[in-house]
Amino acid sequence: MTTPTDRSRAAPSAWTLGWRALWRDWRAGELTVLVLAIALAVAALTAVAFFAHRLQAGLQRDARQLLGGDVVLRSDHTLPPEYETQARALGLAVTRHLTFPTMARADDADGGEARLVSLKAVAVGYPLRGELRTTTDPEDVVGQAGPGTPPAGEAWVDAALLEVLDLRLGQPLWLGDRPFRLTRIVVLEPDRGAGFLSFAPRVLIAESDLAATGLVQPASRIQYRLVVAGDAAAARRFEAWAKARLADTGERGTQIESFESGRPELQQTLQRAEQFLSLVALLAALLAAVAVAVAARQYALRHLDDCALLRVLGLAQATMARAYAVAFGLAGLAAAAVGTAVGFGVHFVFVWWLSGLMQTQLPAAGWAPVGLGLGVGLVLMATFGLPPVLQLARVPPLRVIRRDVGGLQPATLAVFGGGALGFAALLLAASRDLTLGVIAVGGFAAAVGIFAAVAWGALGALRLLVRETHAPRWLVLATRQITARPAYAVVQVASLAVGLLALVLLVLLRTDLIDSWRQATPPDAPNRFVINIQPDQAEPFRAHLQAQGVDRYDWYPMVRGRLVAINGQPVRPEQFSGDRAQRLVEREFNLSYSRELPAHNPLAAGRWQPDEAGAISIETGLAETLGLRLGDRMTFDIAGVPHEARITSLRKVDWASMHVNFFALFPVPSMPAEVPYTYIAAFRAPAQAGFDRLLLQRFPNVTNVDTSAAVAQVQRVLGQVIRAVEFLFGFSLAAGVVVLLATVGATRAERERDYAVLRALGAQSGLLRRVQRTELLGVGALAGALASAVAVAVGWALARFVFDFDWSVSGWVPLAGTGVGAGLALLAGWWTLRGVLRTPVVQTLRRAAQ
Repeated sequence: MTTPTDRSRAAPSAWTLGWRALWRDWRAGELTVLVLAIALAVAALTAVAFFAHRLQAGLQRDARQLLGGDVVLRSDHTLPPEYETQARALGLAVTRHLTFPTMARADDADGGEARLVSLKAVAVGYPLRGELRTTTDPEDVVGQAGPGTPPAGEAWVDAALLEVLDLRLGQPLWLGDRPFRLTRIVVLEPDRGAGFLSFAPRVLIAESDLAATGLVQPASRIQYRLVVAGDAAAARRFEAWAKARLADTGERGTQIESFESGRPELQQTLQRAEQFLSLVALLAALLAAVAVAVAARQYALRHLDDCALLRVLGLAQATMARAYAVAFGLAGLAAAAVGTAVGFGVHFVFVWWLSGLMQTQLPAAGWAPVGLGLGVGLVLMATFGLPPVLQLARVPPLRVIRRDVGGLQPATLAVFGGGALGFAALLLAASRDLTLGVIAVGGFAAAVGIFAAVAWGALGALRLLVRETHAPRWLVLATRQITARPAYAVVQVASLAVGLLALVLLVLLRTDLIDSWRQATPPDAPNRFVINIQPDQAEPFRAHLQAQGVDRYDWYPMVRGRLVAINGQPVRPEQFSGDRAQRLVEREFNLSYSRELPAHNPLAAGRWQPDEAGAISIETGLAETLGLRLGDRMTFDIAGVPHEARITSLRKVDWASMHVNFFALFPVPSMPAEVPYTYIAAFRAPAQAGFDRLLLQRFPNVTNVDTSAAVAQVQRVLGQVIRAVEFLFGFSLAAGVVVLLATVGATRAERERDYAVLRALGAQSGLLRRVQRTELLGVGALAGALASAVAVAVGWALARFVFDFDWSVSGWVPLAGTGVGAGLALLAGWWTLRGVLRTPVVQTLRRAAQ
């Protein structure tokens, strides 16, 4: 006789039961949707995470090389010798260099062509960090590392300068009063930053040769840099000492340069790319959550009877719960591992496509994205997959003979809410941008409540509007099908709407948002900036542009002024906590005036009144950084003359538009008459040979900056990022298809039973097909309309608060969303329910009665 102890010893463990259940269900295809949804979400998130982690590690590794040292002091005037003395006293290596724009020209015997260049005069020891790579072969794109200071009388230049001046190595290049022999081509300059003049070709000479050029004059706009490097602790002590000295002396125009301030174009472009990629990955994860929740509930419904039978055979509730936890835990871990491996492979595509943004090899990937991927997979399964499945352990044995007992109940608020909060926190961490994460995750959370409430109200309205005595028979039957189980119908509409919401957002991201980003710097943006146009040259210059076919151009007068007071209180850098604010108040501003508000500067607040005396318009970013508000009074020192104006409007400025933009703009020429001014122009040069040469011949004193290469580079970067976004778009699109199939297919068993009863009562297959199509179209259209409405709101918030774009809602979005929702629901319904009406009635009723 077998004792209870013998039976307990013979009973398989929860691990054994869980493994067997996992293997059986996998072979039967029961877990396909669950595993696929989790793998897609993890792949999308980890692909972005691997790329972002490698990128940030590379930027941190190369920060010192990109600065050329450990600490850099930048100033618009010659730095006092105390800084160099203190650095050497701390045992640090020191070097200097200065940079300014000037004109370089070929010898008259070589054509005499001239071009704006960025001249850099370096002292012995440059660079302290990184390496300067030069070559004598114009085809060599790698170069050789060597000394960073050219010998006396020699100049090293960018290859682009040789091309535009039609020069070769060995020929002379005139800088001011002195010719220099061209001996090497600069391939890589470690500390070359961004800024207006970085677009100009570089010319590198020794500091000792600068005086002979005669280019340094009292009004020259020179950037001086003192660079120190050495022991990390000593460098930190020097940085602290320099900050304290700047604060004590109140020295203006000097700042400590950081990686962020030195390479803002790299930071901004890569941040924008990460934001787009992170948004697509978040949408994939949110879609996967919906698919897992729907698929897990269907799995539980299909196994209710099996679990009731196991209870009859004596399997304990605790053992069954542990077995399912093991099975689903292993399934989630396997799906997360597969998704992480796929994400690791996909991130190499991002590195390849975005390689143009990075000059050096990125470090190897770390383990943090692996932890993120495994965590997302397990949290997805635990939060949205396990709650309905664990209810199987509580199925009463009585269900074997009474099918009306032991059904699934909705997950408790504590169980679902706690898991959902954990999943949301994980997504916020994965987004690496709090605003982006809050808008995406919070928008979806709010959308679920909106969808459920509207769907419930729509069901009530449907009962009132469709009268059985007047409506067609197929419409009455479709209404009964939808309203017979209102709670289930609400869940179906809400789930489908959430999936469609992500799909609509993806489409908006792929079309409107990316187009807005592309239009921020369109291919036909201005590619010439001309400065230093004297007032008496204004009319001849504009007439020359007209004669050359240039009809559209930016044209503004310009003066230089330093902000000295706000609301009557003197301005000092130490009043502001942020580095950017301190830099802004230390620098001189380019000021201008215009009667009309610039077309590329939309008004964000206040009013623009032409010819309003004593008024000034400020860029929104400057106002936010300095804490300025409408009505504040700003005082500028313009050529030694104080000039006060009241802020009457705030403008939104896109600095990547390649148009002429100003932080501060007056609506009336109200500056003192004795203040000297010049004009600045920006236009797209005609594609004709000799345009720049003719312009400089007519107006030899102006500075003509060719930004064609910069515009082309921006467009190339945009193309690279957009291709990466489109590639990741495929993952989210696949997750959306999984959600649609899971949501529509969730009602297959109920539909089979309902349609079998109707067919047994004499309903024809044609009538039932019409009922099925009507129901699917109605549910899909409602879900599509809700999804498109919320998608527009979330898209606007993303454009406004994350990507900083001007985005107007297209009228086609709500209509297209409604139609696409109906069409996708019908297509997914046909695919998942195509066999419902072909199943024999007897077979369906017999299965329902078992």
